[in-house]
Amino acid sequence: MRLNAKKRSAISMAGLLITIGIVYGDIGTSPLYVMKTIISDNGGLNTASRSMILGSISLIFWTVMLLTTIKYVLIALKATNHGEGGIFSLYALVRRRKKWLIYPALIGGAALLADGMLTPAVTVTTAIEGLKGIQFNGWEPVKTQKEVILITVIILSFLFIIQRFGTTAIGRAFGPIMFFWFLFLGVSGFLHMTADFSILRALNPYYAINLLFFNPDNHVGVFILGSVFLATTGAEALYSDVGHVGRVNIYGSWPFVFVSLMLNYLGQGVWVMNNANNAAFAKDPTFNPFFEMLPGDWRLIGIVLATLAAIIASQALITGSYTLVSEAVRLKFFPRMKIVYPTEKHGQIYIPLVNNILWIACLGIIAYFQTSSHMEAAYGLAITVTMLMTTLLLYQFLRLRHVKLVWAALMVVFFGIIEGMFLVSSLVKFVHGGYVTAIIAGVILLVMYIWYYGNRIRDREEYRSAYVCLDDYKDQLSRLSNDEGLPTYSDNVVYMAKVKPGNQIKREMMYSILDKRPKRAKAYWFVTVNVTDEPYTAEYSVDTLGTRNVINVQLYLGFRREQRVNVYLRAIVHEMIERGQIDPQPKKYTTIVGRDVGDFSFVIVQDVISPATQIKSFERTMIQMRVGLQNITSNPASWFGLEFADVVVEKVPLILGKSNKISLRYLDEDEAAVRYDKIHPEAAKPAHHHHHHEHDSITGEPEHTAERHQLPQTDDQKKYDDQ
Repeated sequence: MRLNAKKRSAISMAGLLITIGIVYGDIGTSPLYVMKTIISDNGGLNTASRSMILGSISLIFWTVMLLTTIKYVLIALKATNHGEGGIFSLYALVRRRKKWLIYPALIGGAALLADGMLTPAVTVTTAIEGLKGIQFNGWEPVKTQKEVILITVIILSFLFIIQRFGTTAIGRAFGPIMFFWFLFLGVSGFLHMTADFSILRALNPYYAINLLFFNPDNHVGVFILGSVFLATTGAEALYSDVGHVGRVNIYGSWPFVFVSLMLNYLGQGVWVMNNANNAAFAKDPTFNPFFEMLPGDWRLIGIVLATLAAIIASQALITGSYTLVSEAVRLKFFPRMKIVYPTEKHGQIYIPLVNNILWIACLGIIAYFQTSSHMEAAYGLAITVTMLMTTLLLYQFLRLRHVKLVWAALMVVFFGIIEGMFLVSSLVKFVHGGYVTAIIAGVILLVMYIWYYGNRIRDREEYRSAYVCLDDYKDQLSRLSNDEGLPTYSDNVVYMAKVKPGNQIKREMMYSILDKRPKRAKAYWFVTVNVTDEPYTAEYSVDTLGTRNVINVQLYLGFRREQRVNVYLRAIVHEMIERGQIDPQPKKYTTIVGRDVGDFSFVIVQDVISPATQIKSFERTMIQMRVGLQNITSNPASWFGLEFADVVVEKVPLILGKSNKISLRYLDEDEAAVRYDKIHPEAAKPAHHHHHHEHDSITGEPEHTAERHQLPQTDDQKKYDDQ
């Protein structure tokens, strides 16, 4: 769901409500597991002394204050690219400053996508675990962890299935549900806090520092930060979602969210201090202070709201992943994927491939970890990496905006040290499950690196031979079109070619028309499809390059328009014939009376690395992997709505770098005979040394000749010959 421009730029009650529903799902579900994780990692409830709890809540308060409020709400929200936030938008702003900034962008983006796979599994499992062992009038709905897993899998599967239909309808309910959730957090926390207002001492940073470095009740030392960090994992999502709701609505809603969260943590703290010596809880490793502090009548309301909040948090991360991937595709970090727009709002997209990968990953994580406490060991590690990368990019943004070096440096050092401590403390979780997140992030990073680096190699100045100018070939194409000595391949040969400025197209397309098998046609079409921000645009422009049969077509289609290129192109051809720009294409045999548009052949060119490519082995490997990714992930016929058109997929050699000149030494008859005898000693006969030829009985021509010559090569041919 996405607010319109007016609501994004001005505060309104509707805007604030929708913002609460969209932006804060991840950070809003943190109270479900943060305190539980801190206590269990420290050794259980019996270790929860007063100073331990005061210090823990102090750490939570200052972590959320420094990282979420100051870094993200006050600093990062100013770093938007045309109103869009997130690590890729930030990179797009600063990428021209330093070449190496690509690395923090790729690493941070990969980690954020990995975190998006883990969050739905953790939050929904935690919420459903609240039902386990609870009886309602003698009825116990959830008895075992297997039932928890089954319910979680059903909920998440339903969530992933409905994505294809759009979520506008349920999105309208997100705001009110999340508003009541935060109200519930604040009220339930405050009611417990009234039993001991001295808990407010936790707002003093002294208790945080004391617990971190000096308190013997902290059994894990600075590694407690790995658990505390879970309280602020939604900060990066908040920054990513600014484009949906606008900066002012986050400014207006964050104070309410922040106070609600802190009241709940303070209330949980009081409950833990009052129950630290309760033997019943000490024996239960799965106890959760959030659910335990709720009185009997409140418990069911809490579980229902927690489940709904977990679903909303999951939904936010799923749609956030779509947005992140679509940005990555635009920046050429990912291969092109099929993007569906299920509603008439441009902000709402659905990427089937990403949806299915997230779905499988979530179910795999649930099956592997089984309980939320095990999942939490893997949770948080990836997001610390993303936050560190964002800090590096924010420094460059501040310098871009001419903020004084001393202030920009202070920001990067201050947040770098804090996030570095969180990262180190999260690494202790690596062997307990963090490796799963690292593997997922590593795979995503590898895909992005291969795609980005492969494109960089291909577009490099010295390899620019991969592209040619269409103008240089228009005369050849015109002559080919009129060459009656060749059979007609099709009336219209169409290449889905992204024509770059200066009429630059991939060389393989010219090779396909001229070299592979000359394709004679009445007209050659090079079509570029541009998707616009308006839903139903249907426009086009044409450039005939001063000819009557070589046409560069730029199609402008709204994001809700079906890309039925064959239908649109037929209409364009008809209009151009009427305007006299191209010659009529009358058909002798047709079911349509007066038809003046001929047939079409759409040629899809697939790259195959040529043996003639002479580049470094590492670069060659990268290009091969990039081409492999392209061929796996892409189905151009599906993108362009050509499933029912005449489509030919051609494999064409991709040649980069200088190709070696082929050198063959000529052997005379004696040398040839010696060479033959060495290779085939069993066939050696004295007759081989009699230098006469066997003749073909029909033609009288020599059947075997030993002549081998240097192959002639023209400039254009030498790269493509001998494939």
